[in-house]
Amino acid sequence: MHKGLKRAAGALLIAALFYGLLGYLILPGVALRIANQQLMHYSNQPASLERLQFDPVRLELSLWGLRVGEADPAPLAFERLSADLELDSLWGGALHLARVELEKPHAEVRFDRQGRLNLSQLFKLPEPTPPEEPQASSEPFALRIDALHLSGGNFRFQDLRPSEPVEVLYDNLNLELRNLSTLAEEQAELTLSANAPRGGNIEWRGQLSLVPLSSSGHLQLRDARLADIWPYVRDALPLVLEQGRLSLASDYRLSLADGLQLNLENAQASVAPLALKAADGRALVKLARLDIADTRVDLGKRQLRIGTLRSQKLETWAAREADGQLDWLKLLAPDAGSAAKAAPAQQTPGKAWQVLLADAQLRDYRVHLADRVPQPAVELMLGPLDLDLKDFDSRGTAPFNLRLDTGVGGKGRLKAEGQVQLSPTAAELQISSRDIDLRPAQAYLSPLLRLELRSGQLASDLKLVLNGTAPLAFAVTGSAQVNGLHSLDTLKERDFVRWQRLELDGLDYRHGERLSIGQVKLQQPYGRFIVNEDLTTNLNDLMITQPKPTAAQNSARSSDTQGKPLAIRIGEITIAEGSANFADFSLTPNFATAIQQLNGRIGTLDSRSAAPASVAISGKVDRYAPVSINGSLNPFNPLDSLDITSQFKQVELTTLTPYSGKFAGYRIRKGRLNLDLHYRIDKGQLKAENNVVVEQLQLGEQVDSPSAVDLPVRLAVALLKDSDGRIAIQLPVQGNLNSPDFDVMPIVWKTLRGLVARAVQAPFKFLGGLVTTGSQQDLSSVPFAPGSATLDTAATAGLDTLASALQQRPTLRLEVEGLSAPGSDGPPLAEQRLHRAYQSAYQKLLQGRGETVPDDPAQLQVPEDEKRALLEGIYRSRLKQQPPAEWAQLDEAQRAAKLAEAVLQSWSQSKLLLRQLGQERAASIKAYLVDQGGLAQERIYLLDVGLGDPGADGRVATPLHLDSE
Repeated sequence: MHKGLKRAAGALLIAALFYGLLGYLILPGVALRIANQQLMHYSNQPASLERLQFDPVRLELSLWGLRVGEADPAPLAFERLSADLELDSLWGGALHLARVELEKPHAEVRFDRQGRLNLSQLFKLPEPTPPEEPQASSEPFALRIDALHLSGGNFRFQDLRPSEPVEVLYDNLNLELRNLSTLAEEQAELTLSANAPRGGNIEWRGQLSLVPLSSSGHLQLRDARLADIWPYVRDALPLVLEQGRLSLASDYRLSLADGLQLNLENAQASVAPLALKAADGRALVKLARLDIADTRVDLGKRQLRIGTLRSQKLETWAAREADGQLDWLKLLAPDAGSAAKAAPAQQTPGKAWQVLLADAQLRDYRVHLADRVPQPAVELMLGPLDLDLKDFDSRGTAPFNLRLDTGVGGKGRLKAEGQVQLSPTAAELQISSRDIDLRPAQAYLSPLLRLELRSGQLASDLKLVLNGTAPLAFAVTGSAQVNGLHSLDTLKERDFVRWQRLELDGLDYRHGERLSIGQVKLQQPYGRFIVNEDLTTNLNDLMITQPKPTAAQNSARSSDTQGKPLAIRIGEITIAEGSANFADFSLTPNFATAIQQLNGRIGTLDSRSAAPASVAISGKVDRYAPVSINGSLNPFNPLDSLDITSQFKQVELTTLTPYSGKFAGYRIRKGRLNLDLHYRIDKGQLKAENNVVVEQLQLGEQVDSPSAVDLPVRLAVALLKDSDGRIAIQLPVQGNLNSPDFDVMPIVWKTLRGLVARAVQAPFKFLGGLVTTGSQQDLSSVPFAPGSATLDTAATAGLDTLASALQQRPTLRLEVEGLSAPGSDGPPLAEQRLHRAYQSAYQKLLQGRGETVPDDPAQLQVPEDEKRALLEGIYRSRLKQQPPAEWAQLDEAQRAAKLAEAVLQSWSQSKLLLRQLGQERAASIKAYLVDQGGLAQERIYLLDVGLGDPGADGRVATPLHLDSE
């Protein structure tokens, strides 16, 4: 071999040996020592690298056991890091690593309570230098990595700044990057997976480009615990998380080439379950599940598109507090500090986000509402509630579809379906309700009226069209019903207004313009009107005095009422089976009457038309007396046109006794009234005709009244009667209603007073007296045995004679005055009452023993040996006291005699028993004359019963009176 070649080969061999010795032995040791020195120099805590190895042949560098920090485990550490350098790095213009492997890296990121980052405390960081002049951007360091593997990683994040520490832990962190490069337009394939012990596993697949920085792929988070990050929310909002799991998945595109650009495609999110409560323990939200799918996010356009949203079984609570604020707004309102921090950002608002929602379905929701402003508080539950939204756009420039179906309260139901637009505000909805309970409105009525709403249910089928809110413009059409309304006067604890059904058909309301109702139907309405002693009414009593409005409120109220008055049109009002009660307590005795069977119709009412409405109403006063009202009127301008005829037939005058006592000075003992009233008004000119017919009027005792006329009223009544016992009066009235000095009632009273005065001045006009039967028998009274209402033979004989006489004289009428005498009727009535008490008590005793007894106690025969025991209970029940103590010393017979004597004495003095006996005697007489005598019952009047004295024989005579028609 040539010497030169030998020397060259030897030199190469020596160089190779030196290279191998340097690479395998010397360089790793020196590099390890230098690395540990540098770590000690720049680290504030213990830091070390256990081993360093370099393979000069394969150009592979491996590091083992890096630890930075004295804690165990160390905040920064890895088990092994290796990298393979490719030779083409020498001529390729880029550092080329074939493989980079990082095994079991560990990192802990921790913020203490002062906000200091633990990683910043591990190393001695250089002092910040003043900024230099900006330089032209330079190309990044050229680097290519064929494969980068991270396996078995562990990452822990802890933040002690919130009120509760935040801690997130991921283990088994694995990352694989292929073809990573800092060269332009080069993309790496990326795969990452990480597991969290408590849920929240992450999977990431995609592409990554470093120049420009961009990435695309698919990212997924499964079953993450919201509790891990909730302290951040808790410090901003006083919400306590009880349950919460979140899952996310999405395709994405990220680019920093021209600013931050982020797009999410096919994004999905699920929350199941979720439960929130307030800091004071109040439940706020409970959600079974929320799913969002087919969602896109465009950060550049600030746009969120949600394809589908599905949610089930949410339950939430909301209330208006006593101060008028919503509890949720108070709960979520930022404090002063956070508001101050947010102020600079609010000065330069960015472009608002646009949220597009294609299809949302909320199912089986329940919303608990409370209003604590009124007292007592009002509580209402909405649910189960279903809500569908389609094509929603947060910008509000396009309409979206809405469908709502919810329960209201216990039995109510509310449905709404249609389209809504936010900007400009518009809506077109079909709304229907069924069985909506009106009683929750009681809390809002109580401060205004002393009225209790006992029942009432609302039903409706409406169409709402909203065309704007500034000014408010909307229209409502359809029909509505209020069923079973019942209101109670809480002062007197009696009915005020009620009805079985109120129907409003053909409803058409245009806000601020008109209200039109095709037909109003009232089924079984009832109302009560009372005049108090001081001439006020029950309506005044029900009104609660309100504080006087301030000047600002008056100004606002006047501005609200400016413009044209609301046009009102009602096509027809029908009343079926109505009734009413009227009472006047300013009179002595008090006056009260009732109207029943009120039926009728009122024609078209139109506030913008001069045409009057027809009226046809009929009813009965106090059950028997018919009343009718017919004609036409214009309720919006009654002085312009009115033509009403009212007729009252066969009204019992005894109900008008309070008025006759006040104005005539006498009570009315008997009589019936017929009224024909015809009132016509044309352009304020009144022409009235009042025809009054009084039948069989008889005055009672005199009443001391300062308002009574100073005329001989009894004589006037007798003289005004015609041969048939009738008083016919015509009272015409005319005048100008527009004149402030014109009043109808004084004119009527003056005319009537003049008529009575003329009658008194003509005493020769009078009626014939009573007609007798011509028999020698005294028929003016019917005698009864003491304590009895049974007609004996003598009494029936006299009634037979009287009936025959009345049959021949049909113009006569008979009056029966039931009478009883305490002295003779009292003892036998008491004996009868005690006998019935024995039978009733004995029946209860037998029933208690389980024996079969007749339904009527009168069929029982009470054994004498049972009476003493029964008498004890009768005594206590009747006298409401225990027997005197000294009676305990008496024997049984004496005690029984004392008990019976006390009970009999109590019943013998009973005014009720005496009055009932008088009524039974009068009824017996009338029944005999009608059933046996063949007289029409209309010819027989039953007078009020009274008390009298017995005859010499102890019998009690019930007087009879005759009168003509």
